[in-house]
Amino acid sequence: MVLSGCKSHKKTTTYKKKTRTERTTTPVINNTSNPKDEETVTIVTPPKTNASYAEIVSNYINNYSGIAMEEMLQYGIPASITLAQGILESGAGRGELTSKANNHFGIKCHREWSGDRVYHDDDEAQECFRKYADPKYSFRDHSLFLTSRSRYADLFKLRKDDYKAWSKGLKKAGYATDPKYPDKLIGIIERYNLTSYDDEVLGGKVNTVRLDDTKISTYQVQKGDTLYNIARRHNITVETLKEYNGLRSNDISIGQELYLHPVKN
Repeated sequence: MVLSGCKSHKKTTTYKKKTRTERTTTPVINNTSNPKDEETVTIVTPPKTNASYAEIVSNYINNYSGIAMEEMLQYGIPASITLAQGILESGAGRGELTSKANNHFGIKCHREWSGDRVYHDDDEAQECFRKYADPKYSFRDHSLFLTSRSRYADLFKLRKDDYKAWSKGLKKAGYATDPKYPDKLIGIIERYNLTSYDDEVLGGKVNTVRLDDTKISTYQVQKGDTLYNIARRHNITVETLKEYNGLRSNDISIGQELYLHPVKN
């Protein structure tokens, strides 16, 4: 008896072709789609049925603003810029690469990539794109892409709250060929008030408590505090602050005492 089988050749379908943006080598942590030092899983809430475009974008922001703020805290890229680029590049999460591969910024495989992959029509037919186990790895690749390439170095000389300069700087550095790319980012940021997330990371809208960091070992959570502005104030990362306090989420309560250094046992 001879058994034979046939493979189904799945072709990806494309939505409206976007203006070409730079797709060059992007370094990643451990070259995998699921770094071992990340354990939390991103919970993504889908938009409601028959949602308007504005509601779809708002849903995207609710899902990913926390990740964008954490990337800002660790890498210095304004959360407003990251979110606006994600909205524009992924079609507010509706793009095929995003739905199939958690790829929000269209990052291609390249030779150094050893993780999962998908094939998608872009500049050429069936190009290789990175597939991520969780959306946060796509956002991390975006951060590494901008921070590790010299052509973007001038961006990090700009004020973190100057989203217009960042938008224009990305175009000037060659991120996109679309002459309207900065205006599109600025329009998204202003329409959806994305600078509020920059303010939260920078502490611009929080009544900060002046403390002597060399003498204090704990901090009591005040009204309006978040892990992001507390970590920023004490010059540590959110993940480090969570590790010190055994926190598995970003939830904190007024009056809660947070350790600002490692505590044995």
